Amino acid sequence: MSMGEQQIFNSLIEFFEEDEWDFQWVEGMSVLSMGFSGKNGKWVCYAQAREKQQQFVFYSVLPVNVPDNKRSAIAEFITRANYGMVVGNFEMDFEDGEIRYKTSIDVEGAALLPPLIRQMVYANVIITDRYLPGLMSVIYGGKTPETAIASIEEETELLLDSDDDDDIGDDDDFDDVYFGQDFDVDEDNFDDDDFDENDDDDDEDFGMTNGFSNN
Repeated sequence: MSMGEQQIFNSLIEFFEEDEWDFQWVEGMSVLSMGFSGKNGKWVCYAQAREKQQQFVFYSVLPVNVPDNKRSAIAEFITRANYGMVVGNFEMDFEDGEIRYKTSIDVEGAALLPPLIRQMVYANVIITDRYLPGLMSVIYGGKTPETAIASIEEETELLLDSDDDDDIGDDDDFDDVYFGQDFDVDEDNFDDDDFDENDDDDDEDFGMTNGFSNN
């Protein structure tokens, strides 16, 4: 497929350039990779154009793989977190413990305009940043999923009651986004069916190396 036929992918490139993100194109795929630094951590994001399905998908891949003995607890954490989510959801690969947050939109019959991309991207990173400390507290701090989620919900209520209305993309919401040496993407580790635009049921593991250590 020529670049001229990749309307969604071209829209993504234009958006991230205008929004001043530093990103890389994953060669041979309609995927952009970039690093993000939030208030509570940093991680790697992937923007995928699914041209055949007329879909845009944005992923935040969390900077830790859940140890075997914590995956059941994190599954409960994710289930509790996802309940009531309107835009996006957390998901975990039980095989390797990878966690990611996914937002997506189907634009069949319509154009993927910058405001739509912005909503999917910033809603994603705001939610990821908000839930990251709770997730880490379950893995490493001994908190129960119920307690961790309760703490997040309490903090969210306080935020909503404050003067900060948490508009998506406020200048003071996050530090600068960047892609640099802290975010190593090993393209050799992509699974064969990662980002498969021809597979309607593709929900396989990314097989990505995000450059972070569990230590």
